[in-house]
Amino acid sequence: MLTTDEIAAIPLFSTLPVAGLERLAGMAADLRLNAGEFAVHEGGEAALFAVLSGKMEVVKRIDGVERRLGWRVPGTIFGEVPIALGAPFPGGYRAAEPSRVMRVELRQYYEAAAASPEVSQKLGALARERIGGLQTIAAEPPKAQATLLGARWDANSGDLRRFLARNQISFDWLTPDAPELATRWPGTAPADLPAIRLADGRVLVQPCPRDLAEALGLQTQAALSEYDTVIIGAGPAGLAAAVYGASEGLRTVVIEHEAPGGQAGTSSRIENYLGFPSGVSGDELASRALRQAKRLGAEILVTLSATRIDPHTREIFLDGGDVLRARTVVVATGVTWRRLTSEGFERLIGKGVYYGAARSEVSATQGLDIHLVGAGNSAGQAALYFANHARSVTLLVRGDALEKGMSYYLIEQLHGRSNVAVELSSAVRAAHGETHLTAIDIYDSATGSTRTCESGGLFIFIGADAETGWLPAEIARDERGYVLTGDEVTKSGGWSQDRDPYLLETSVPGIFACGDVRLSPVKRVAAAVGEGSMAIALVHQYLRQS
Repeated sequence: MLTTDEIAAIPLFSTLPVAGLERLAGMAADLRLNAGEFAVHEGGEAALFAVLSGKMEVVKRIDGVERRLGWRVPGTIFGEVPIALGAPFPGGYRAAEPSRVMRVELRQYYEAAAASPEVSQKLGALARERIGGLQTIAAEPPKAQATLLGARWDANSGDLRRFLARNQISFDWLTPDAPELATRWPGTAPADLPAIRLADGRVLVQPCPRDLAEALGLQTQAALSEYDTVIIGAGPAGLAAAVYGASEGLRTVVIEHEAPGGQAGTSSRIENYLGFPSGVSGDELASRALRQAKRLGAEILVTLSATRIDPHTREIFLDGGDVLRARTVVVATGVTWRRLTSEGFERLIGKGVYYGAARSEVSATQGLDIHLVGAGNSAGQAALYFANHARSVTLLVRGDALEKGMSYYLIEQLHGRSNVAVELSSAVRAAHGETHLTAIDIYDSATGSTRTCESGGLFIFIGADAETGWLPAEIARDERGYVLTGDEVTKSGGWSQDRDPYLLETSVPGIFACGDVRLSPVKRVAAAVGEGSMAIALVHQYLRQS
């Protein structure tokens, strides 16, 4: 329990009257931290902390890399910057050794400041000093974790750019004809491209994503051979399942073939997600969820795909040759963009024709006239994002109205952008270009005419399909490949147990499905997150009864 003598020994509170010290002693939290435990994480709510014993390190993620900014020793405080700015904590505070910390809530701090004006004066002076230090750090040029050397229209180079961007790896990109190549790529550039130079000087020539992931220290191999739950897919549903599974003590691993975030990770801005009044980008949401899942103990394996599940033993066979045993499985593989079969599309994929809208491609649209195909929210979000860089953005819509598939708030924002145009009753019939996309043919179903127009980029959002052909036949699906769960399994006649299947349980007991891969009329990020957390609750029920 805190004592008035301990609080009075902290310089900030030394001028408080006895009554004020007694009030703080009776209301402030007494945190006893083991080494590695956080008093507050980066982004935490404003509060005031004082170190009573031990040693706290100040850490902050800068450009995806954790940096240590300093220390807090007994008698010192932290939290003055969030209080002064009315903002969350700009960094985290972690115990470097067993430590004891006092936490003072905002209301309690203001009561102390009212009792002794010197408290607020001292805190304000300290805040100004430390804000200056943060400004110095922010002014430092970020150090890239990798430099990618590759041609603009090379598909392999584009794949590596997307992989780095989606895995939150900071990188510089150079083309072979860049005038600054000699100064920014030490030594002779490799003849075979793409190539990647890592921060430690290693050079990888034409690496596959898995080799690159291993070189960057991303986890590509499981630490265990058996888990309480294996989650396949790291979209919003899979990450939510990972957070709740790990937080509740389950041995949890996530298998992801590309990067955490799924299709939601490519969304430029999700404006209707609860708790983010100003909106949040898909990659920021994925990044936060990823850090949360890892902090709670979940393993996240990237560049791996599940190729087969044994429905009887619940063994998961991975494309790398490894086999994981699972007490339960959560399938959260989401969906993949539906492909167009028009002339020139396959040849120009990655060379100006893209499915979805990776943020890594936005720089390539600077000052160009680009086209998007689709009428859903993903297309609307991408159009608004690209409008900040492209000279013009044209949304090609097969139907006769946007309102049939797009949220009202997005339609209103599109109408307000002068460089965004919407063409209804339109479809792309062909894509043209030798080394990269230069033009497209647009068919107008209202008039029956086709015209050719120049295009600096074509981004396609025409719906998605469930790729579940790799699942065993014992897992029931509908005619489009979506996984049946709960009542739908019972209706299909695919359930043979004495009990009813759980809400998200497939036709194989102990194997669950959540998110877009599951047959459901609701395809929203919030719904996927809810189902991912619900899946873990059902996993617990299954494990208790098995």
